[in-house]
Amino acid sequence: MPFELAAIACLFALTLCYCLLCAVSPFGDCRRCRGLGFKTKTNRRGIVKRGKDCVRCKTTGKRIRVGRHLYNLWAATYRDGTR
Repeated sequence: MPFELAAIACLFALTLCYCLLCAVSPFGDCRRCRGLGFKTKTNRRGIVKRGKDCVRCKTTGKRIRVGRHLYNLWAATYRDGTR
């Protein structure tokens, strides 16, 4: 019984921390380009060069977090429903 309560409390704390993170910083680094806005590539000598622009983040290097995206959807639905 105490193990289940500890697990629930831990999950609740993690959820609360993620909600605070989404509120404070709604955008995170793009996973594909790692926040650079472009892919990196190396030539035959091993020198790192700039590659193509990242299509996923449209060269911004940022993406919206999943929690913030869900909040934006909920807020839009609530706003449309109360008009």
